[in-house]
Amino acid sequence: MPASSAPAPAPSAQAHPALTDLHALIDELWPESLAEPWDAVGLTTGDPVRPVRRVLLAVDPVDAVVEEAAARGADLLLTHHPLLLRGVTSIAADTLKGGQLTRLLTSGVAHIAAHTNADAQRGGVSDVLIEALGVHGARPLAPASGAAEGIGIGRWADMPEPATVRELARRLAAVLPATATGVRIAGDGDAEVHRVAVCGGAGDSLFDEVRAVGADVYITSDLRHHPATEARDTAHRRPADTPHLIDISHWAAESLWLDRAAEQLSRAAAVRGWELEIEVSRLRTDVWDERIGQEAAQGRDDERAGRHG
Repeated sequence: MPASSAPAPAPSAQAHPALTDLHALIDELWPESLAEPWDAVGLTTGDPVRPVRRVLLAVDPVDAVVEEAAARGADLLLTHHPLLLRGVTSIAADTLKGGQLTRLLTSGVAHIAAHTNADAQRGGVSDVLIEALGVHGARPLAPASGAAEGIGIGRWADMPEPATVRELARRLAAVLPATATGVRIAGDGDAEVHRVAVCGGAGDSLFDEVRAVGADVYITSDLRHHPATEARDTAHRRPADTPHLIDISHWAAESLWLDRAAEQLSRAAAVRGWELEIEVSRLRTDVWDERIGQEAAQGRDDERAGRHG
């Protein structure tokens, strides 16, 4: 048979990594040793010796994402959030976690979580978030003890050019996936920002660190009423009334990292000669579906406050 008509050789089975080898690579990219002590990262379920051909990345291992992984024929679902963060006493198929695990097992989908290890790693979740504002060279808000420089939770840096709090909020609204809750500001939207701090995910435990670095604004998610009001009252006692706060969707903030993670994993796999199809889920797993605006009511309240102030 002429060489030109010879069939192309089938890909070697060795080109597809075993789950245990891919897990080791994921641990190189986002070391599990960087995870917070309370976290539950790494391999949740899966046969270590099975080959992996297709990987799906997502933020949340919720029902819809598990179904998507099964429907796409993924061999591995790599999520930011853990599947089993809190202990369970049953994995029966009619329970929430048991049902998700059952679906993964029966579909042949393994699961790995890269959570606070991906938050802490250089180039991780908070780096991607602060870079979306055009800010580079950020440093950790809470450096990891004993780790290399640049590793830790949260990020802060000086702005290349000053911007107002409202301008930063609008930039975020433009680059983040749309959500019902949008982007919220606590403080003065017209205040000028020279130094910014961020934390992808829920970051209301880091107010002391934000104040310590002198950030003018703090961008994070899931700001609860009491920590946020205390943070603003504390700000009122400071000469510059800082930090102002910008609250964004938890899911939206962390979803920015998925494409970066897919690129890093793809490059690292290619170096090893592995054939991997890596996809990013575009499902919106933000929990809120609808927001009822109160602009008219706010106007009436402001008018009453003006009359009786």
